Amino acid sequence: MEWTVNQLAQRAGISGRTLRHYHQIGLLEPDRVGSNGYRYYGPGAVARLQRILLLRNTGMPLLDIATVLDGLVTLEVEIEALAGHLEFLARERSALDRRINAVEHTLSMRRQGREPRMDVMLEGFNDRYETEVVERWGRDAFDASNQWWHDKSLQQQKDWKARADALLARWREIQEEGHDVDSPVAQEHAAVHLEWFKEIPGTPTHTGDTAKSVDMIRGLAAQYESNPEFHAAFGTAEAAGFAANALRVHVRMLEPLSKEQTTSRQGSLNNAS
Repeated sequence: MEWTVNQLAQRAGISGRTLRHYHQIGLLEPDRVGSNGYRYYGPGAVARLQRILLLRNTGMPLLDIATVLDGLVTLEVEIEALAGHLEFLARERSALDRRINAVEHTLSMRRQGREPRMDVMLEGFNDRYETEVVERWGRDAFDASNQWWHDKSLQQQKDWKARADALLARWREIQEEGHDVDSPVAQEHAAVHLEWFKEIPGTPTHTGDTAKSVDMIRGLAAQYESNPEFHAAFGTAEAAGFAANALRVHVRMLEPLSKEQTTSRQGSLNNAS
């Protein structure tokens, strides 16, 4: 049994133009071409078309499909090609998720009548700040935090941002309630803030590097005070400044004691005893 272009196209659910294109690029040859110029396809060609359509439905480019089908066709070759294409699709999906997230953020800000702001949740630890992070903390720090963020689904990213918004909103509540920056309430929330930072791979807080953690928190505190985008994130400039000073107080307790401080403290303890 043989089918013409139109007959095969109809049964395969594709266009005759597609079949002719496959012939032109050498992907699917007809069994023969009649004296009338018609192409005729037999069982072998139909079986090959079936595999072409299967691989095409995965999104694999036609050139790669030809490589798979025209090479030493083994199960291992096909698995390797499919696995490679799956990795490509995963990267494409990740990139698309990031673009969707960016558009959702911009749309949300526009609906609120505000300018889109930077991602305050991961300030200094996302694609836009790659150069700065690499210079300050090294390539491994950027790669770890960047991969961690982009491995999250859109829902996970939204959940993380919701937690971040609640964290910053709580600072405004504490400030407006009239607490001092060194009060138990403020310092308890400062500890929560640091624990939140520890969740982000690549940050000094995550790795437990105390000296670099202190440096990082102080740097962020300065940005909280000076950057209007953070003022909007905290709700007011006063809340942002309050959080900055409370965090500065908190990290003083984390700083490694100098040799002189250690000697002085030990002397005080000896005197007390």
